[in-house]
Amino acid sequence: MGNCTIQSNEIQDESNLSSRNFEFIELLGQGSFGQVWKAQRKKNRELYAIKIMEKQLILKRQHIRLVMNEKNILSQIRHPFLVNLIAAFQDKKRLYLALDLLTEGDLRSHLNYNRQYSYSNKEFFVACIIVALEYLHSQGIIHRDLKPENLVMDRRGYLRLTDFGLATFWKPNNCQDISGTLGYVAPEIMCKQNHGIAADYFALGVIAHECMLGKRPYKETDLNLMRDQMLTKQVQIKRSQLPVDWSIEAGDFINQLIQRKPENRLGALSPDEVKNHKWLRNFDWKKLQSKEMVSPYQPKKKFQPRTYNQQESTKQISNKNINDFQLQSIFQFKLLAQFEGYFFEAEQIKNTL
Repeated sequence: MGNCTIQSNEIQDESNLSSRNFEFIELLGQGSFGQVWKAQRKKNRELYAIKIMEKQLILKRQHIRLVMNEKNILSQIRHPFLVNLIAAFQDKKRLYLALDLLTEGDLRSHLNYNRQYSYSNKEFFVACIIVALEYLHSQGIIHRDLKPENLVMDRRGYLRLTDFGLATFWKPNNCQDISGTLGYVAPEIMCKQNHGIAADYFALGVIAHECMLGKRPYKETDLNLMRDQMLTKQVQIKRSQLPVDWSIEAGDFINQLIQRKPENRLGALSPDEVKNHKWLRNFDWKKLQSKEMVSPYQPKKKFQPRTYNQQESTKQISNKNINDFQLQSIFQFKLLAQFEGYFFEAEQIKNTL
């Protein structure tokens, strides 16, 4: 795909950045509010993934809080097992998030493509997720949308956690916060109970279950049916279900993570509970965290974006008109004011302005 010029409609904020600072090279994917592009910073030639979100769609779906929350969370964290925020800025029509560029696909794509992973591959993947969660939880953050689609792979085969729109700083009374993806969301969230870091470990258990058996422990397409299924039966992996290359300890690890009651769940008290489980007790955590470990899985296949029209992509990003909203109106002006403060610049960007 050829390069694309993103038309900028400048507004005054505290950021010195705009879309004019970047050359948009290739469309990587389609999101709920816009698109994700591979882009190059013109001044230093660094490559980034830039998430471009249409304000009209955000306003129409009443998701201002979600996108502002994602930027606010990302601007306060940085870790080698996360997809980190480099910069955030806006113009009259769009919001922009510049992120670490990872082009090797998400875990879902790799699971679909290669179902016959070795045992060591899956142990390595689980360990990468644990390290990412340990850092987040140490910062008082619950991710709340952990799933294979939100785990992206780098060129060395390491997984990194992304998509913080539903993440939140833990607070004691959060029973009204219902968020997550059906199949991965913890029972306590579905039942409108207060929840903490154990909710993320439930989702980790679901992913590990999927890696082992090729399916989630609970499968329903309706929220109420899913909740009823969870409350009716505690799913547990039996020895007879274990694949040939999976150990009894691995099965126990997953069973402890998918416990319905959070107080009984592995990791509810501390990440050390998870890391010291007998399945992972001999894992070299120090070597993993320093990324000195060679991943047992090396990504080879390049995955194409799933949902976009290649012929229309450039036209949509550069010429899209706002039909339903009149930006000049006083009402619209007040709505757009809700995006005030949507900017961030990491030091590596500031130093190249």
